[in-house]
Amino acid sequence: MKFLEYTPLERINDFLDNLSLGECTIKGCLEAYSCKHTGTDKKLSLSLEHEILDYLGRSSDTDSSSPVDHLLSRSSRKTLIYLVLTLYHMYPDYDFSVVKAHQFFTEESWDSFKQIFDMYMFEASKEWVEANGDGSLLETLKEALDEVVKLSECEIYSYNPNSDADPFSERGAIWSFSFFFYNRKLKRIVSFRFLCLSNLVVEGLLPNELGYGEDEEIFDDMDM
Repeated sequence: MKFLEYTPLERINDFLDNLSLGECTIKGCLEAYSCKHTGTDKKLSLSLEHEILDYLGRSSDTDSSSPVDHLLSRSSRKTLIYLVLTLYHMYPDYDFSVVKAHQFFTEESWDSFKQIFDMYMFEASKEWVEANGDGSLLETLKEALDEVVKLSECEIYSYNPNSDADPFSERGAIWSFSFFFYNRKLKRIVSFRFLCLSNLVVEGLLPNELGYGEDEEIFDDMDM
């Protein structure tokens, strides 16, 4: 996997680098990778493949409705391995289990991504228009992604791990999302991680255990 530099992605990254919104801060990062193996990728890829095959072998006695049935396809295993390799390059100090990771990946559509983005990045999008005045943040993001991975040919995945398997967790996080845009033909992946932090927790004014099951409290002064 090779990190790829694209100016349209960097423009959005610069904007989402600690965007302060009063009591909250929005952070976001887009990273593009080529799926061509570099360095230790080939060895790691083989290790991940063996891990999957071993898991499938141990699961062979389960019934036909097993949630790992899709991994019987080599194409599906290859996609999962690319996604996990991307995670490794994003967080090289974290030890990902491909078997565990597959449980947290969900195939999405552009519409499902857009719904989440519109809801949670509403205030950030308003700030973008005020700062740039040249189209919406979502439209700019869509154009950037299309330039890098051609959205019409992409498979989109979300990654929603539990707390024990989440390398993205940060102190004071209220919510966070991770999406991967994979173009099989171009052999490219773009990862997009965006999250909201409570400035009160980050600055040590409140304990980390805020209990934000009631997200509305932190959004009281934000138009959702």
